[in-house]
Amino acid sequence: MLKPYYQDDAVTIYHGDCRQIVPQLGRFDLLLTDPPYGINAYAGGTMGGGVLAKQSRYEPTTWDQSTPPRWMLEMLRASAEWQILWGGNYYDGLPPARGWLVWDKDNGANNFADCELAWSNLETAVRKFRWRWQGMLQENMSEKDVRVHPTQKPLALMTWCLGLVPTAQTVLDPFAGSGTTGRAAKDLGRKAVLIEMDEAYCEISARRMQREVLPLEYRSNNSREAR
Repeated sequence: MLKPYYQDDAVTIYHGDCRQIVPQLGRFDLLLTDPPYGINAYAGGTMGGGVLAKQSRYEPTTWDQSTPPRWMLEMLRASAEWQILWGGNYYDGLPPARGWLVWDKDNGANNFADCELAWSNLETAVRKFRWRWQGMLQENMSEKDVRVHPTQKPLALMTWCLGLVPTAQTVLDPFAGSGTTGRAAKDLGRKAVLIEMDEAYCEISARRMQREVLPLEYRSNNSREAR
């Protein structure tokens, strides 16, 4: 029997490998997740022309060396009626789609990507969400997201994604990271299941779920949170 790392009325967090956990969970309304892109960005790879890895406060990663294999993506997609996969332009085997999502990061003139793309099976035309996310600069500077994960997505972005599927009451994120999907789901009154392999991020996610007032604050002197 699966034992949650954390659970409340809205969010359940599992610490472990989604390949083993997802087949035991049943079916969800929405798969909303951000799997590895396979570009090795935070280990001296391609993102920002390698600048990001040199300047980042995050420790070098090993989990971004490859994308999830096709069978794994098919297994994850089969777990939910509706599906949104950030980084979908990097994954082999996804079917043709009309409902691509675009996150305009308003990065300005630099080597970093202007946008990120999500593949979806939503019955919609291409949709764009503009939200600045450039280092210390964010769209809403008065209520900034505390960035604790190297590929963390803005809370506003995941909230927007959930708004595109208003009937989805149960949400799965098998690559949960710092728990942004779960936080957005909880704020909207949805139920979410998160899966994360790194226990440090499970702990961060659990603390985010326990907080009822945003923005979130993390202790900067906690090495497990600042990695």
